[in-house]
Amino acid sequence: MTDTSDTRPADSAVRAPRRSVLHRLMSYLPLIAPVLLWTVPCWVLLYGGQHWPLPVTLVGTALFALGLIGMPLAMARGHGRRQQDWAAIIGDTLLGTSWVLFTWSVLLGVLLRLALTVAGVGGSQDRARMVSWAVLAVAGVLLTWGYTEARRVPRVRRLDLQLPRLGAGLDGLRVVLITDTHYGPLDRARWSARVCETVNDLEADLVCHTGDIADGTAERRRAQAVPLGTVRATEARVYVTGNHEYYSEAQGWVDLMDELGWQPLRNRHLLLERAGDTLVVAGVDDVTAESSGLAGHGAHLAGALNGADPELPVLLLAHQPKFVDRAAAAGVDLQLSGHTHGGQIWPFHHLVRLDQPALSGLSHHGPRTLLYTSRGTGFWGPPFRVFAPSEITLLVLRSPNPPTSA
Repeated sequence: MTDTSDTRPADSAVRAPRRSVLHRLMSYLPLIAPVLLWTVPCWVLLYGGQHWPLPVTLVGTALFALGLIGMPLAMARGHGRRQQDWAAIIGDTLLGTSWVLFTWSVLLGVLLRLALTVAGVGGSQDRARMVSWAVLAVAGVLLTWGYTEARRVPRVRRLDLQLPRLGAGLDGLRVVLITDTHYGPLDRARWSARVCETVNDLEADLVCHTGDIADGTAERRRAQAVPLGTVRATEARVYVTGNHEYYSEAQGWVDLMDELGWQPLRNRHLLLERAGDTLVVAGVDDVTAESSGLAGHGAHLAGALNGADPELPVLLLAHQPKFVDRAAAAGVDLQLSGHTHGGQIWPFHHLVRLDQPALSGLSHHGPRTLLYTSRGTGFWGPPFRVFAPSEITLLVLRSPNPPTSA
């Protein structure tokens, strides 16, 4: 046995200042981010050499100042103690708008201006105004398109997956995945019903919801969630909690899904049998459950697989892709996750990648574990999806030894 106590303090001493600085910066992020999101576009559009008429400059500056002040206030009233839906809608919309304006102000403010300068197009004022109009045009198109994408019924994404341990009797099993519906301040009861109709058209054997049903309590968002009770599956409908359930009385959502006929897989499994072959369908609470303080909630893979034959293939539901490290260590065959939204509004996906091992689609982990990460069925917060379309996923599971036709 090696005693490493002599080396750890030195290592900690080196790392501690870095952590401290990072934590300090992160603590100021809620204050810094709104300022950057509004002041950068303001400067690029109004003060970067355009020399607009004074009324244009004054009105534009007032609008940016209103956004800078109004966004945090609206979000505080909408998502804070008051939970006022009208304020949440305004705050979330302003957040999405400022993010798109900021992104394209930076990109076009640098790249387009540089290109125009190199090409010798116009004078400095002409180039500055071209950049301003380009930013406004691109932002307007992307916000309009992004809003339409966010509110539409998701397209169906179909994929065949071969699981080496899947028995021939289960070949062709149809698994439908929905996740991150995020019922919230915008009433989407009709959208929810249409999503469920689309799911039913897929004639699934197993339907899975991998969490983040809503933003708000089950009592408050019940009308939007009730259509989930109409979903049909020949074998089972199963559900696991996401992190947002733990912001909104998670047990209420577990109880409501149970009432609607879904089986909450809270660190447990069920067996799906067909033609003499068996698939273990397991689920775990979200990883944030352990710090939620809610009694009996926590992500426990060992408990989820307790009593299952280790020779049987395992399909695991876990809200966050980063749970795949534990799944791979346990030899899980397929993990289904959501959480990332595919980034939702480009280029936010770069930040998502800092926290998660996968953004969307299929990835391989360990010797045999597959991870499928959905971009999500709904949207969170800003009602926009830019270069990250929502999805309803149909996975057809295939055996390496499919049954031979008679």
